[in-house]
Amino acid sequence: MPSANAVGMRAILDRPLNWLWLAVLIYVADFYTKAWASTSLHYGQSIELLPFLNWTLAHNSGAAFSFLHDAGGWQRWFFVGIAVVVSIALIIWMARLPRGSRWLPLSLALLLGGAIGNLHDRIVQGYVVDFIHFHWAGMSFPAFNIADCGITVGAIMLIIDSVFLESRRERLAKSEATSQEPKT
Repeated sequence: MPSANAVGMRAILDRPLNWLWLAVLIYVADFYTKAWASTSLHYGQSIELLPFLNWTLAHNSGAAFSFLHDAGGWQRWFFVGIAVVVSIALIIWMARLPRGSRWLPLSLALLLGGAIGNLHDRIVQGYVVDFIHFHWAGMSFPAFNIADCGITVGAIMLIIDSVFLESRRERLAKSEATSQEPKT
């Protein structure tokens, strides 16, 4: 029999908006790790942690993979606007999810936390602080941050949901509706 705490936690997580705590956690982790990187590393400095992982301080005024980084400054407010609209849309989407949803609100919370983390940087500094740098077998991947991790994992989960889980939910709903039809 599940403990009272497990039952209480399950009841809390049954409400999609209660997953906002995860968005806050991603934002706070992102904020403090970027603050650490900004005060502990010099711009462009790279410290090897593992043969494939460095701390490397970078500033990205563009989007993913430095898209539009050299656009002359207008991109800052363009990306701020996109992040605000996306964040509001994610919250509305979460609020409209049926009670008992878990996978989808989890993915939306990860996306939201990442979006707000990078939004904060763009508003305050005009660029996003990146510092996690993977490289492997001669390939060097662009530096990223905790917010980017939230966005990436949330996006992958959203794709999994739309490709595999949404059709399953629709089939279950259809079979429940059919089983509840009055028999004549």
